[in-house]
Amino acid sequence: MNEQMNIEVDAATTHTPVLIVGGGYAGTAAALFLAQNGVRAIAVDRHDGPSVQGRARGVNQRTMELYRTLGIHKEVEALSAPFAGDAGVARCATLAGAWDWLFDPEPDSRLATVSPSTFVMADQNTVEPVLTRRARELGAIIERGTVAEHIEVGENGATATLRRLDDGTSRRVRCDYLIAADGYASGIRDLLGIRRVGTTAVQDWVSIVFDADLDDLVERRALFWIVLNEELGFASLTTTARPGRWSIGVTYDPATTPLSSFDAEKCAAIIRAALGDPEREVGIVDVTPWQQAVGVADRYRQGCAFLVGDAAHVWPPAGAMGANSGIQDAHNLAWKLAAVLDGRADPGLLDTYEDERRPVALALADLTVRRQAARFGGGLDDDVDDIVCTFGQRYRSAAILGGAAEVPFAGAVADVAEPGARMPHRWIDEEQRTSILDLTGSRFVLATVADTDELEPAMGPHDVLVQRVGRDVLPADAVVALIRPDGYVAWLADEAQADAESVRKAVERVMSIR
Repeated sequence: MNEQMNIEVDAATTHTPVLIVGGGYAGTAAALFLAQNGVRAIAVDRHDGPSVQGRARGVNQRTMELYRTLGIHKEVEALSAPFAGDAGVARCATLAGAWDWLFDPEPDSRLATVSPSTFVMADQNTVEPVLTRRARELGAIIERGTVAEHIEVGENGATATLRRLDDGTSRRVRCDYLIAADGYASGIRDLLGIRRVGTTAVQDWVSIVFDADLDDLVERRALFWIVLNEELGFASLTTTARPGRWSIGVTYDPATTPLSSFDAEKCAAIIRAALGDPEREVGIVDVTPWQQAVGVADRYRQGCAFLVGDAAHVWPPAGAMGANSGIQDAHNLAWKLAAVLDGRADPGLLDTYEDERRPVALALADLTVRRQAARFGGGLDDDVDDIVCTFGQRYRSAAILGGAAEVPFAGAVADVAEPGARMPHRWIDEEQRTSILDLTGSRFVLATVADTDELEPAMGPHDVLVQRVGRDVLPADAVVALIRPDGYVAWLADEAQADAESVRKAVERVMSIR
């Protein structure tokens, strides 16, 4: 593929199979999952390290399942310790006044059986270093304090100048594939001429991170507090991973209130108005603007370039689906890129990334908008089932053989293997707490109730692990289920098709090799 690049390169230009622009959650996850699949990508980000802003805090169970395949789930779980007492959503005029608990959920009993993982509360700025370290251990190159400039994108490759911000040195890099993980205001998306469907900007916010002792006001910690009073209008207060450090977000109109007006004095006044204590001592740590927006890119690919995370989709934070979806985008794309780069798959496989992930984004945009409106309007949107949103996402594409499930969501999570659905969790080693999903990540798994001896022969260049499972995980008329590296069921077969040759052909069809 490198010889077919239709952009001009020279001897001073180095090569990487994949260049990732943007080192937030989605970009770092893309580098990590590519490395897991044997691809040594380069990821660059202009920032020296994670933002002091906590940002995305909810790591859902599906994302944690992906981390299990990399052996980092325990480390991520440990990062939840500062949030151990946080639960529910409270609304108040000030923190010093009365609280009305809008959302104080009981644990969902279904979670014990639907997943091997648990939901984790952890600040993004504590999780990103874990992902970065593991990605580098697996061979990824992640460069902080580096910007990608003069990007040229063709059908068969791209080039970019990578410039270090500390000393100004630069080098030219060419890549077979480019991943745009450069956020909501993605410059690469604009370069590619990709539009975003939906309302581009709903509301401007400023987030203020501050230090204060609030022990006398906070007898019980919430996930966040909705603060409504005449002085502030609306504000959202959250905890952070650091004791005594908090974050408050307020809306503002840049046309009438410039960001520069949010000096230390004004920020302190905002915080004290939310607390209901005009004398409270507070220390301002950081002030960052952001936009709450709704929009999904009208396509996820242009030639060799792909959009992931906020570059592809944005919506309100209700339900913690934004960052998790970005990470799951990266996982869906990474194993496919790896298979194409090493010749195991036809490039046509890459078209299934948009086919599978974009319908999910469109549906989640609608769900989160409704949930956000209902939550801040005084209640909750009870028809949004978090478990279905998390585990019930279904795909229909050329990389799914058979299956006619409603996409992107059906009414329930699949409880037996179903083409286009995530493979249901089952323990295959209860003593070691190993789930069937733990075997995925970088290879296909063939779950079977048939005689495994007939399925063991090598299946060409494809790494397929054969795993015996209980009868309860497969439909009555199936004896094998082919599970993709992302944990999704690609194919079911009855006893007549339960042989190595049929499995090999099924894998090749999934890989767009016809």
